[in-house]
Amino acid sequence: MSAHADTHAHDDHGHHHKETFVTKYIFSMDHKMIAKQYLVTGTIMGVIGVMMSLLFRMQIAWPEQPNVLFEALLGKWAPDGVMDADIYLALVTIHGTIMVFFVLTAGLSGTFSNLLIPLQIGARDMASGFLNMVSYWLFFVSSIIMVISLFVEAGPAAAGWTIYPPLSALPMAQGGSGAGMTLWLVSMAIFIASSLLGSLNYVVTVLNLRTKGMSMTRLPLTIWAFFVTAIIGIISFPVLLSAALLLIMDRSFGTSFFLSDIFIQGEVLHYQGGSPVLFEHLFWFLGHPEVYIVILPAMGLVSEIMATNSRKPIFGYRAMIASILAIAFLSTIVWGHHMFVSGMNPFLGSVFTFTTLLIAIPSAVKAFNWITTIWKGNLQMNPAMLFSIGFVSTFITGGLTGIILGDSALDINVHDTYFVVAHFHLVMGISALYGMFAGIYHWYPKMYGRMLNKNLGYIHFWITAVCAYGVFFPMHFIGMAGLPRRYYTNSNFPLFDDVSNVNVIITIFALIGGVVQIVYLYNFFSSMYYGKKATQNPWRATTLEWTTPVEHIHGNWPGEIPHVYRWSYDYSKPGHDVDFVPQNVPLKDGEEELQH
Repeated sequence: MSAHADTHAHDDHGHHHKETFVTKYIFSMDHKMIAKQYLVTGTIMGVIGVMMSLLFRMQIAWPEQPNVLFEALLGKWAPDGVMDADIYLALVTIHGTIMVFFVLTAGLSGTFSNLLIPLQIGARDMASGFLNMVSYWLFFVSSIIMVISLFVEAGPAAAGWTIYPPLSALPMAQGGSGAGMTLWLVSMAIFIASSLLGSLNYVVTVLNLRTKGMSMTRLPLTIWAFFVTAIIGIISFPVLLSAALLLIMDRSFGTSFFLSDIFIQGEVLHYQGGSPVLFEHLFWFLGHPEVYIVILPAMGLVSEIMATNSRKPIFGYRAMIASILAIAFLSTIVWGHHMFVSGMNPFLGSVFTFTTLLIAIPSAVKAFNWITTIWKGNLQMNPAMLFSIGFVSTFITGGLTGIILGDSALDINVHDTYFVVAHFHLVMGISALYGMFAGIYHWYPKMYGRMLNKNLGYIHFWITAVCAYGVFFPMHFIGMAGLPRRYYTNSNFPLFDDVSNVNVIITIFALIGGVVQIVYLYNFFSSMYYGKKATQNPWRATTLEWTTPVEHIHGNWPGEIPHVYRWSYDYSKPGHDVDFVPQNVPLKDGEEELQH
């Protein structure tokens, strides 16, 4: 199969130099270009998502105070600069949706699966370049629809990013339940189609297109992570699609899947027999695997970057693969821990508590293995390594609070407070973002043939790291004090007067952390043109992507695809003159292949 693909790619080789702007940059089927398209689109969506969070953070810190920014950006939703309560919930909703799906899912899986799978397994391209292109363009269309929904007259979707009925199922419930909600559902349906096409492509590519000698146990951990992430996506995204379709039926065609005994202004509606809890089950059956779809690629990137920058083999390679597989399996049987307060049978609650606490084991295996990898290593503290270490830090601090939330008895006290917001932003939001930044700093030379500015990278890391903890660490405490999520002001509750100062501190950290991303954006876009030209293997790494030429060519390698003779982590191996041995270097006489 791969030999056939190889000769075929050679036949086509001469015909690809007559590319026009449209075939090269817009409707490209080259995985390297599609990866860049995902990254730039995800970055733009990220800017929108972060700006929204800064707007509603300012509202929580200084409620009911006129703000020039609100008036400028929100228009009729901020009369005289005072934010309207309805738009507050809409901002929270779209912020959550954009960050989870359009930034982290697409930014990590879309960018790095596309960039690295063919390059690291030794393939000319993805199994289907056309499907890959369609996958990106569906993602692009869904992004556009989500952004358009912000400009609907009655307001964007406003039921929280989890869009629980009845707010999402009754178009007349509030302004944001109308056309904005419909556009949200259409956008997500298209996004799911994009995700499924991409995932199928990734799985087939990893299974069928590995080069000679690249067995599954010689794959870098990045590829294992992308491979398993794609499988989780294929299993769980269709469930969200079914929930969205049933919700569209309830909204537009008079069915009652999620509605029953609804009264609006004293009038009984005709809906009978549905259950909003059914929607919660369908949503969280995707929603929990989704957080692992977001975090697993980051874990893979961090494993690769830490081994490279410690100049040591990754510790416990097979244990790392086993924990990825264990996380993937367990992620599909824990969704009920989001629903402990929904009237669930306490016995069922204890079952979900048990499976949730089990998932801490493979996560801890990974955390200890990362720490052991850098132990006594020859550490290269570049920005990618710093973000990787930051990832391990936020993953552990965020994960520890998950043990509290995963326990049905303890969760009841802090459910729907800022404690939950603090937990999942640290463990999934910030951690995944750090993984993404680490990957960008590390593979930027492979994407653009130039280096990012290291000093700007240091500024970006340290201010972001301090601000991320400055934002989310205090949230644990205001959550334990009982402050509920998603309230646009707490000034009506004298109980919460004490925590208003903490909210101001959090907002100041958020504003500084948001502004410092401009340093990163400047570094990212200016280095494309003015960055130092990259060498072929700037980090002295062992994996196959660094054997390709710096200039991108169709088919990745100019001659034959390299064969693989060893695993991907031969760093500081005794008996060699240099501290790294690439995978395509044959074993010496008497040399043993390492397999940890």
